[in-house]
Amino acid sequence: MADAYIYDAVRTPRGKGKNTGTLHEITALQLATQALKAIKDRSNLDTSKVDDVILGCVSPVGEQGSDIARIAVLNADYSETTAGVQVDRFCASGLEACNIAAAKVMTGEADMAIGGGVESMSRVPMGSSGGAWATNPEIAMKSYFAPQGIGADLIATKYGFSRDDVDAFAVESQKRAARSWKEGRFSKSVVPVKDQLGVTILAHDETIRGDTTMQTLAALSPSFEQMGQMAFDDVVKQRYPEVEKIKHVHHAGNSSGIVDGASAVLIGNREMGDALGLKPRAKIRGFASIGSEPSIMLTGPALVTQKLLKKLGMEADDIDLYELNEAFASVVLRMMQALDIPHEKMNVNGGAIAMGHPLGATGGMILGTVLDELERADKETALITLCVGAGMGTATVIERV
Repeated sequence: MADAYIYDAVRTPRGKGKNTGTLHEITALQLATQALKAIKDRSNLDTSKVDDVILGCVSPVGEQGSDIARIAVLNADYSETTAGVQVDRFCASGLEACNIAAAKVMTGEADMAIGGGVESMSRVPMGSSGGAWATNPEIAMKSYFAPQGIGADLIATKYGFSRDDVDAFAVESQKRAARSWKEGRFSKSVVPVKDQLGVTILAHDETIRGDTTMQTLAALSPSFEQMGQMAFDDVVKQRYPEVEKIKHVHHAGNSSGIVDGASAVLIGNREMGDALGLKPRAKIRGFASIGSEPSIMLTGPALVTQKLLKKLGMEADDIDLYELNEAFASVVLRMMQALDIPHEKMNVNGGAIAMGHPLGATGGMILGTVLDELERADKETALITLCVGAGMGTATVIERV
């Protein structure tokens, strides 16, 4: 088995995923194209040496469908010999794409590949691709289906996180993200998005609110209480009868934002990197995915982290930095509680509560973010993970070269 190295990582800024967002005029194809072009231009890359491009995309329909990875490869003027494939593991799609790229390199199928993802949530709304789980009673009833927000509130209830706890975490996420932008911590990886005339239209994450306080969040009403009253609370209490009543604590201010964006991570073996004059930044130590209980849905990160660390012969304390997608505040609080991870190691530059979660792209984005932070802080190892729809978790461990 060959070692897989990360040579570069880029992402677009995240734009508000509404028709009023700055990136609404930019198609998913253009977002992915600009990320791929940045990888090519920054490394002066001979794209004929890139065997495959794997992009996560959670709603691969309409203008975002039909294997957007291959279409973006062609649009970015890569060699026609570079293949492309779209993958969907819900919120972990971007990280799964990077793991697949690494696996191709490790097994020798590819000498160099690109992982990442794209999602234009303002143009192709979340849920556009449909699916059986929420709509077909055959599976919904036997798996106690409930929407993710109910699961997030169930986590808070079951594991003892109050409204103040989740709000305080959200405030800190906003502060960390605002500070990181101010200090230029994202400048190494963020590539501005340009319009058809080549004019930069967005160069920073659009949803950060560094002035967020406990008082401003206290004014927000719970987002999932009415949904719970429509029977979903009763559904999950059948699965978790020890829970007497669901405390609805999540709202727009302590949950991930809906945004547009794309990411790309260049991964290859040492020989191809040397041949192209590229310097490796990190080695991919390993990766794993796991299934978890689907009704609560969002507890997979701690479980997959335990699985991966055991596989690598490591302990939680061996990891210098953790990066967990902030789908909901309780998801991160639960992982820190379960593995005794100090907040000083977790999402040190803020997360999706502040910057948003462009579903298929996020995994590649946060991998690049924590790689930059390893270099900035002169640390060695990082673990990247995400909770996943239908009860799953995906994780990757990287080590600086």
